[in-house]
Amino acid sequence: MNSENQGTREGVENDCAEKSRDANGPARPAFHFTPPTGWMNDPNGLVFYDGEYHLFYQHNPHGDIFGPMHWGHAVSRDLVNWTQLPTALHPDEHGQIYSGSVVVDWKNSSGLGTADGLPPLVAIYTYHHADREKGGRGDHQTQALAFSNDRGRTWTKFEGNPVLGNEKNQADFRDPKVFWHKATSKWIKALAVGDHVAFFASMDLKEWAFLSAFGEGLHTAGNVWECPDLFPLTAPDGGEKWVLIVSVNPGGPQGGSGTQYFIGDFDGTEFTLDTEFSKLLERFGTMWLDWGGDNYAGVTWSDIPEADGRRLFIGWMSNWLYAQTKPSSGWRGAMTTPRELSLARAGGAVLLAAKPVQELARQMPPRKSIIANKSDYSASSAISFEPGEFTIAGRLHPHSSAVISIELRNRSGEWTKIGFNAGGRNFYCKHHVPGENELAKFKSSERRPMPRYADSSEFDLRFLIDRNSVELFADGGVSVFTETFFPVADYEEIRFLAENTSSDEVEIWFSRFANMA
Repeated sequence: MNSENQGTREGVENDCAEKSRDANGPARPAFHFTPPTGWMNDPNGLVFYDGEYHLFYQHNPHGDIFGPMHWGHAVSRDLVNWTQLPTALHPDEHGQIYSGSVVVDWKNSSGLGTADGLPPLVAIYTYHHADREKGGRGDHQTQALAFSNDRGRTWTKFEGNPVLGNEKNQADFRDPKVFWHKATSKWIKALAVGDHVAFFASMDLKEWAFLSAFGEGLHTAGNVWECPDLFPLTAPDGGEKWVLIVSVNPGGPQGGSGTQYFIGDFDGTEFTLDTEFSKLLERFGTMWLDWGGDNYAGVTWSDIPEADGRRLFIGWMSNWLYAQTKPSSGWRGAMTTPRELSLARAGGAVLLAAKPVQELARQMPPRKSIIANKSDYSASSAISFEPGEFTIAGRLHPHSSAVISIELRNRSGEWTKIGFNAGGRNFYCKHHVPGENELAKFKSSERRPMPRYADSSEFDLRFLIDRNSVELFADGGVSVFTETFFPVADYEEIRFLAENTSSDEVEIWFSRFANMA
């Protein structure tokens, strides 16, 4: 048994926003969360409590490649500026600390709170026992608890760990996401088990009973399912639908890892697919939360106040194809921008949509218009590169063949282009590198196109551009594409390109992040 205290109040809390702006070359993002040092992958334990958004993450504090997993920890009051806290959970005799979730146990159902009546924060995570795995034992992944009674500053592991054993010796038995199901007054756990998700129920977070499984035999992407999350969203017609997101590796839309989603219903026991969504799966094979190569293992925050009501998401901005060899020094890994998820109707179907959280806009000054207006029906407008937001919107003419994009360039002749092909009804991303350099080691020159689901003549493209990434939110976020790049020198120019279009079809704005560049 282990009830040791993990973490400490000692030491100076590091401002991660300052760390992310240090002089570390073009690899260090300006406004995306990165670890001050060491390796980072999956976001873990996302929870809101007492005015703070907590971000835990898979962390190797001893090196900048994947290693013995801990839970790193940072907090924010605005989802933009982050304060780094001491490591929350360390490996012990039960194993390394793999992915999981955190909930506020408002009624102290676990009994892990204190006499002051304040609810404990309870972490539910996976133990990974590396020696058992090497020895060929199948029970090397089990589920455990830790708790905090001081706003997440220090953590104590539950003395009865593990609380859910791996009785069937399943090699992949991990990444618990837990939430309170009001309709049945139970804690529900979604757990990744091989190629499916298993659901469990508990009254006290300690004892768990199997409920059902989803995904077995379902022919979607991925060999191994990871990091599930199940949550309700309001449908466009005002009803309620449940969304299940699952990360898969391999099988992603650009090769390697990616995150798919399903829409359906959950009755407290089983998750069932919506009939309309099943038809989408027949048509597209897989519905991707993000079609780019660099959004993986994302989950949503628990305990967002009802007065806020948003479903907030963040993902790991990388891909297992190249995550451990991306160019950086002393640190490695970044998160996507936080996003608000919702359901929207586009192309005759209900889809999962994402948009950057509104807190990001508050960091920006009023946007500056750079409207293209060329009589020869082609446009090219360039501005100097600064991390920030770039927006293109307009109305397409019937049967338009417009190709509208942004292009990032540097003095080394490298460029990245991402945009919208109206005639092909898709969004695309291309990279160009002269000769051999870092980018050529990681990325194909042309990424798989993302289909356009919307069928409206109106379009909008919202780009969030950082030093080494671009996130495209198209058609209100029903099509999303996240891509990283690795230039040998900083990009210096952002160029807007419009081909096969007239000047009245498009309008362009640019705004940098006021306190980030």
